Amino acid sequence: MIFVVSPSTVLNRAALETRRVPKPILDRNITLIPRREARLGLRLRMIFEHGLLRYLIALIPFPIAIAIWPHLALPIAQAPLPMFILIFFVETRLLAIPSQEARRALIGETEAARGLDRFRLAAGDALTRIATGRRMTSGTLTLVVEQSAMARITPLTLISVQVEEPQPEILDLSAEERALLREGVFGDELTEQLLHRINLSQSEMLRAVPLDTRTISAHARLEAMAAGA
Repeated sequence: MIFVVSPSTVLNRAALETRRVPKPILDRNITLIPRREARLGLRLRMIFEHGLLRYLIALIPFPIAIAIWPHLALPIAQAPLPMFILIFFVETRLLAIPSQEARRALIGETEAARGLDRFRLAAGDALTRIATGRRMTSGTLTLVVEQSAMARITPLTLISVQVEEPQPEILDLSAEERALLREGVFGDELTEQLLHRINLSQSEMLRAVPLDTRTISAHARLEAMAAGA
């Protein structure tokens, strides 16, 4: 599930403040509140990304056991070690791939390299179109794609465009630019699921592709403007 992170797509804009680029979000457990146009499925997936809800779901067997055997309610409620073991099992075995060897086996090195090449090309093309659409001739745009480290659940992918000057920030994107990122970064050759497998295999869940807008050729600007038209 793809969510384009921008001040226009979240209610709590303060969560997007940053002092450096790229800004990680998922590995810092930052809570984003999507605006109303976000689909229900995406909202639920983003909520599930936070540990507290997952812990509560993992502990469901304990209240069920208390309901079945009420005379054991006190011993069950005072059993923190089994609760910890259950949460640990769910987090490390059911939702994640704990073995580095198993993660590396998700995809071959050659296929991973091809996928990352496609990702960089698609990211550069998307950034070029955004830069030309904004008539930018200086500064650096960085496309940041961050994915959830949970392996056995629908991937969650956050896409943003970040800048360092005049100050580090996540760029506010128009509806057209957000659609361009959703449709342009991933496609038939590079899917969200393929990038997720690559990232898991390399234990690298954040990818950043910078573009110095001064390096955009006149020909590339004309092509991007024609594509936008």
